[in-house]
Amino acid sequence: MVLLGLLIALPALGTDLFVPALPALTHALGAGVAGAQLTVTLYFIGLAAGQLLWGPLSDRYGRKPVLASGLAIMAAASVAAALAESLAAVIAARLVQGVGMSCGALIGRTIVRDLYAHEQAAKLLSSMTVVFSVVPLAAPLAGGLLAAAAGWPAVFVAMAVIAAALLAAVLRLAETAPAARAPASPRRIFATFGAILGERRFLAPYSVFLCTQIGVLAWVSNSSFALIGGLGVGPTAYGAMFMLVMSGQIVGAWVSSRLVLRLGIPRLLRAGALLLFAGGAAAAALAWLGVAHWAAVVAPFVLYLFGAALVVPNATAAAMAPFPASAGAVSSLIGTIGFAAGALISTALGAAFDGTARPMASVALAAGALAFLFERALARGKA
Repeated sequence: MVLLGLLIALPALGTDLFVPALPALTHALGAGVAGAQLTVTLYFIGLAAGQLLWGPLSDRYGRKPVLASGLAIMAAASVAAALAESLAAVIAARLVQGVGMSCGALIGRTIVRDLYAHEQAAKLLSSMTVVFSVVPLAAPLAGGLLAAAAGWPAVFVAMAVIAAALLAAVLRLAETAPAARAPASPRRIFATFGAILGERRFLAPYSVFLCTQIGVLAWVSNSSFALIGGLGVGPTAYGAMFMLVMSGQIVGAWVSSRLVLRLGIPRLLRAGALLLFAGGAAAAALAWLGVAHWAAVVAPFVLYLFGAALVVPNATAAAMAPFPASAGAVSSLIGTIGFAAGALISTALGAAFDGTARPMASVALAAGALAFLFERALARGKA
């Protein structure tokens, strides 16, 4: 479970360890906010593209070789980024890094579906989220300390070391993919994707998941600019604030793992969606009222991340349950659509940044409201 939790944390590691170093990178390479934001945007595009690739390949060739390939790409791209001498080179390395790191979350979800379904899968995903949450809890502080002590390239050196360690552990894993595997022709892959996207049992819970992720990614991609650039907090203080927000996710994931077998997926989705709405509304209200204090940004997002931890594992389990023979393809769609949306949100927030938390908070409000509405529609559809 610990290894799976670390694997699903890889996409988050690529942002949470990196974003505290963004201001230093921006200054060192002479880039503006919009240009530096491309290091996040292209990373999200790489995550989306990689997820589209790795899922069908894992259904055909197995989870273990695909996971090992992705980790090797992550290590190579991290070394390239550390050695880069221009913003364009960092952006290119981040794109490739995203492709490699996307394998972790995708294969982690897929292995869970290979082993369990429904509430049992949701329980394991929630427990993995507790482990996963250690990364966004510790990584921002570590990234801030690394950037302050040794410069922004040290962050990428750390990512290369982590990739090598995970690769060594993955080589000891047993294969979990079904023994009977269909050919991985492009025609069959796209037919499988089409069948999944046409299935309400996937679309209904995934709509709640996607809206939730948009709010989380808004925080991840833009909070350093809102807090460091807008409110003037230091990189180390920002890392501590990021840790505080992610503590909401840890507590929420622990609650979900404890209650899902007793209460069931629908009740936890309902509670999580309500908290998302409340957190997003509070963040937007405080931002637009002009409350210029870090707590007015951090506290609402603690609530939002608590709600997200109730929604994400349960919505994921619900969306994947109907597809045991194509778990990798389902996991691909979950990740690809989510990170493509993250790339769009990151780009929009970079362009809209006005020195305040208003753009980021407004996205959280819209995401929370839509998650709440989609959850209500999902509940009515099952009534």
